[in-house]
Amino acid sequence: MTTISPNARALAALGHDARLSIFRLLVKAGEEGLRVGEIGDHLGLAPSTLAHHLSTLVDAGLVLQDKQGREVFNRVDFPAMNRVVDFLTSECCSGVTVQSTEDAA
Repeated sequence: MTTISPNARALAALGHDARLSIFRLLVKAGEEGLRVGEIGDHLGLAPSTLAHHLSTLVDAGLVLQDKQGREVFNRVDFPAMNRVVDFLTSECCSGVTVQSTEDAA
């Protein structure tokens, strides 16, 4: 059984153009989020395709869904997003020492 870290799962989920577009749209929407139909209208995605991609983003911990009556609102889990960004930038510009593999002759 393979264990995938939360960061790897999040990055894998974002590694598809449709999911990246959905995520970016939801980031723009902010805390209010968007209804499933609104996302489909903005991006021109079929409902079944959209449901599949949203499910992947939810499973990756990047998107939260709130059911309000008959509607499902989707919004970014901003703390989760910030954890992924922090992971990617935590050692920015700290320098790297490269060991030479050349034999000294």
